[in-house]
Amino acid sequence: MKLGLFGINMNACSDPDTSLRVAQAAEAAGFESLWTGEHVVLPDPQLAPSPLPPQYPLLDPAVTLAFLAGHTRTIKLGTGIIILPQRNPLVLAKELASVDVISKGRLIFGLGVGYLKPEFDALGVSFEHKGARAIDYLLAMQAIWSQAQPQYAGRFVSYNAIQAQPQPIQQPVPIVIGGHTPAAFRRTVAHAHGWYGFALDLPATERCLAGLAEAARTVERPAALGPLEISITPAAALDAALAQRYIQAGVHRLIPFPRLKTSDELVAYVEQTARACL
Repeated sequence: MKLGLFGINMNACSDPDTSLRVAQAAEAAGFESLWTGEHVVLPDPQLAPSPLPPQYPLLDPAVTLAFLAGHTRTIKLGTGIIILPQRNPLVLAKELASVDVISKGRLIFGLGVGYLKPEFDALGVSFEHKGARAIDYLLAMQAIWSQAQPQYAGRFVSYNAIQAQPQPIQQPVPIVIGGHTPAAFRRTVAHAHGWYGFALDLPATERCLAGLAEAARTVERPAALGPLEISITPAAALDAALAQRYIQAGVHRLIPFPRLKTSDELVAYVEQTARACL
């Protein structure tokens, strides 16, 4: 089992000293990866289904991961997730390629389509067709990351006769897609190396795995993507027994989210979780 840590850019870890201390502790303890979350803006006042109060602090994922890349050596750096339809795909491709280069090939690009309409409205982005836009943007990013003469012609983005160097060290950059809907499962099977389920208990995880299996029966999966890697942020506190049950269900990576308030608490959590689960 791989062990990740969610929230390295938010709450207590929005303080760079805390984020750095926790990241280095996780690497020393044997964690495989660090994961950011994202909301560019939050509704004020908080409105359902917004998960966070408006004053909740979140640093930008790419900025955070670039900062941590310079102070770590081996731990992977994941976006869990970036809301891709809200982003300019070529600007984001440049940012994430830079993270991969700075980290010497440690980026995991996790993406989703988003669900907070007030966030889309504030950014001037249409809430319609966000799934199709996300995949169009992903394909455009992969083209500029990998082609010698990058060009792409899609429904929402087109370009040619351009360059954006340096390209990522990893070829390809690992892609993870999040979401708990049939459409998200289909996108994952067709386009991603892995799937990320957030805040799921075991029954919900099993339902999502069944949904992914159903999608695999109806959507062609390119052979180059390989077997689908399953990542889960558990809904409950993680211990060794619970970790084993997730593994038995078919989960490959667990990414707990410790909702703690101080650097000391977070470092203690990292060390205790590593001892229990690794």
